[in-house]
Amino acid sequence: MCETKIILRDIDSIRSFVRQVIQVDFEVDLVQGKYLIDAKSIMGIFALDTLSPITVVAHTDNADEFFARIAKFVVE
Repeated sequence: MCETKIILRDIDSIRSFVRQVIQVDFEVDLVQGKYLIDAKSIMGIFALDTLSPITVVAHTDNADEFFARIAKFVVE
């Protein structure tokens, strides 16, 4: 399992992020506070505060390529 934090600033960034997530063959979740959302669910993402950091949890040991594709959303 690998984690990073992202911010999705607008609808276009949400769409772009989901396009990257649906291309991987492992599960990806978004965690924020008490919420755990399937990252492939655009509607689920709208339940989150997208202007605050969201933890991305990739359920794989090798998420380097995936994290490289979502690098524009990653925050420190």
